[in-house]
Amino acid sequence: MLMLVDCSNCRTPLQLPPGAAAIRCAVCKSITRVGDPRPNPPAPPPANRPAASSLNGHYYPPPAAPPQYYGYAPRPGPPAPTAHHRKKAVIVGVSYRYSRHELKGTINDAKCMKYLLINRFKFPESSILMLTEEEVDPYKIPTIHNIRMAMFWLVQGCQPGDSLVFHYSGHGSQMRNYTGDEVDGFDETLCPLDFETRGMIVDDEINAAIVRPLPSGVKLHGIIDSCHSGTMLDLPFLCRMDRTGRYVWEDHRPRTGTWKGTSGGEVISFSGCDDDQTSADTSALAKVTSTGAMTFSFIQAVERGQVSNPTYGSILNAMRSTIRNADDEIGGGVVTTLVTMLLTGGSAGIGKRQEPQLSANEPFDVYAKPFSL
Repeated sequence: MLMLVDCSNCRTPLQLPPGAAAIRCAVCKSITRVGDPRPNPPAPPPANRPAASSLNGHYYPPPAAPPQYYGYAPRPGPPAPTAHHRKKAVIVGVSYRYSRHELKGTINDAKCMKYLLINRFKFPESSILMLTEEEVDPYKIPTIHNIRMAMFWLVQGCQPGDSLVFHYSGHGSQMRNYTGDEVDGFDETLCPLDFETRGMIVDDEINAAIVRPLPSGVKLHGIIDSCHSGTMLDLPFLCRMDRTGRYVWEDHRPRTGTWKGTSGGEVISFSGCDDDQTSADTSALAKVTSTGAMTFSFIQAVERGQVSNPTYGSILNAMRSTIRNADDEIGGGVVTTLVTMLLTGGSAGIGKRQEPQLSANEPFDVYAKPFSL
């Protein structure tokens, strides 16, 4: 069984492999030895990379309700200094290179999202953690362990006024739910690079890691470009919108009494499709290069919005129109050019069309609430 220990320098929880006497932190690179209470000095950063502490300016203790990773909870650190209006993002792009699951557009999605956050929404580059197969740092490869640690880093020490973003482009799947907390009877899952040997990340874990810990005054946006992604953050409410733009909020709160909301913060998620749909990895939209249809349509809606002050409703409608129009022009090509989702055994050309979704921890007027990151 894997053992969880705190980094002796920054207090990030680390999964210690069986029999290991020491482990290097994925965030600050310092080495923690099991049973050694003495703190270790942080490792010097490589010459071509900023110091690890510049990723978020300071190291902070876990939030008041730290995420539970299947029974493990990180120990609280020292009191956090006051900090407000920080922007932090985790961007994950998984291409599954050289495998039967390979996707062509996910790393392009990650790069485009990073560019958007830096240039449009003024996120400091040092506060964006990129996980792709192109990264040289082994702790930034999108494995299940690294994605889990990145999610913890994203919410660690968040303060009122902070704006957080979690973007994922890669495969998504479903598995049967046996706890009764899913309306449709299925859990949604993200598929890390090593999912075939290490398993998938279930929506319950994502919710526990980055949704439930959020305190009042903190805002998180999920942008999930994968198959079966409608409720990937397991949020309590889903905006069910028809083609005319009329909508109702569906109540997805579990009947089992499990709380899937926040600790007072705000979470809003855009996703590539409904839970029973697949998402496209295609060159039909960008023409020149492959992209995820959802990521492309989201960036288009934000950058070229039909309105000067976009709302969540106008962005969702613009995303759906972009995909629907391209799909109509090429006779369903956006869907049929999808790399077939081998995980579920389904065919990309069969089933419902891809329709981006919006979910949230609390209902709101989607045409009145301004969009902001």
